Amino acid sequence: MGNNGNIIELKHITKVYEDGFAAVSDFNLEVKRGEFVTFLGPSGCGKTTTLRMIAGFDLPTEGDILLNGKDISQLPPNMRPINTVFQRYALFPHMNIFENIAFGLKQKKMPKDEIRRKVRKVLELVDLEGFEHRSVSTLSGGQQQRVAIARALVNEPEILLLDEPLGALDLKMRKEMQLELKAMHDELGITFIYVTHDQEEALTMSDKIVVMSEGKIQQIGTPEDIYNEPANAFVADFIGESNIFNGIMTGPMKARFAGGEFVCVDDVPEGTQITAVVRPEDIVLTGPERGQIRGRVISVIFKGIHYEITVESGRYEVVIQSTKSAKVGDQVGMEVEPDGIHIMIAEDHTNVFNVDMNRNHRLEFNGTELNTSLTQLIRGSHRNENHELLDENGEVIDPEKVRVTAAIEPQDIRMTDDTDDENVLIEGTISNLIYKGDHYSYVINTELGQDFIVDDEYLWNMGDLVGLIIPIDKMRFTLKK
Repeated sequence: MGNNGNIIELKHITKVYEDGFAAVSDFNLEVKRGEFVTFLGPSGCGKTTTLRMIAGFDLPTEGDILLNGKDISQLPPNMRPINTVFQRYALFPHMNIFENIAFGLKQKKMPKDEIRRKVRKVLELVDLEGFEHRSVSTLSGGQQQRVAIARALVNEPEILLLDEPLGALDLKMRKEMQLELKAMHDELGITFIYVTHDQEEALTMSDKIVVMSEGKIQQIGTPEDIYNEPANAFVADFIGESNIFNGIMTGPMKARFAGGEFVCVDDVPEGTQITAVVRPEDIVLTGPERGQIRGRVISVIFKGIHYEITVESGRYEVVIQSTKSAKVGDQVGMEVEPDGIHIMIAEDHTNVFNVDMNRNHRLEFNGTELNTSLTQLIRGSHRNENHELLDENGEVIDPEKVRVTAAIEPQDIRMTDDTDDENVLIEGTISNLIYKGDHYSYVINTELGQDFIVDDEYLWNMGDLVGLIIPIDKMRFTLKK
């Protein structure tokens, strides 16, 4: 047995390719015997590379892979009690199903009747008994995948690695195979390590999920942990639908974000800049007079079990899942219970806000044109003699279709009490202030419902009406896809 019930341990695993690209950096993981562990992340995040190192197809540049406490990182694949199922099934087309599954056992020169017994057993397990003599080419994708799984299972590996094994199947088939794989895992009790970029698949099947991004582990936890308590904004955004807002703690268990103040369950010190994550199913639609924030319904999509309703609240868009429908144009209130809010300490305090492209094909914010070059922002674009913006094909760009965000640091914004100053882009009232040692950090609640965070060395009063001077040359613009 391995130490403390771990069948496999990865210690400080790093994989750097010859061109200097680090596919995996300092990866640490413990897998318990019989566990169903899923590596989840976008393509290129290092999950398949990690799987290949466990299988022995790739060797780590640094670090150890321990199997039952012994280092196997330099053992060849055929010496490891590990089998892999790939997305491309790699079945032998000239052999029937029995021969495909028995191939590995024949290589080991096992007696014929033992081979027959073992093949029958795994065919029952994957629900293909009686199919022994069928040709592989007559099978559906789902059946071929089952043969590939049976071929791996017949070797009775201690660990089964599955690399996006359902990727080639259609949605209905995938859902069926997810449940079948889960049932197989429960019945066999062997350790499964599974790779997918499909979050729903990971949540459905796993005991433990390892969320990866750019070769690094972002979070390890149960499906419930990962969904309800994401460790950072990447995880919150990647797993399920999320509303993610920048905000600030305004008091004990009180947070301000999305233009409203909310009671929450996370005890984070007052004045801390935070990121608040609210799942769409945790927002309740109410009458406009009741909600903590209110807004106007801008889209309603029927999704089968619920409606997905998008509400515009000031400069924010809030996505809600509700079993009750709403009408576009309705004014609604939105309520969130304290335990429906997950607070994370913000990684940076940059103000991010939406800017519009107007009819003159210029960027504007709050009615003021921003003198900045859109041709540099939109690749391949240029202006014609009428100053209209054309795309790379020479078509006039529709302003409605261009979405741009601007970012500016709190120390780059100036406050003034002269709201008529021509340089003022937007005005608002001071809704919170915190002394940060050498300056004050202010939260300004603006007329658009967008909160801005501003650093200033001078003391202003709560409730003061101020104008914000936001220099265009300090703004960073990003084109949203």
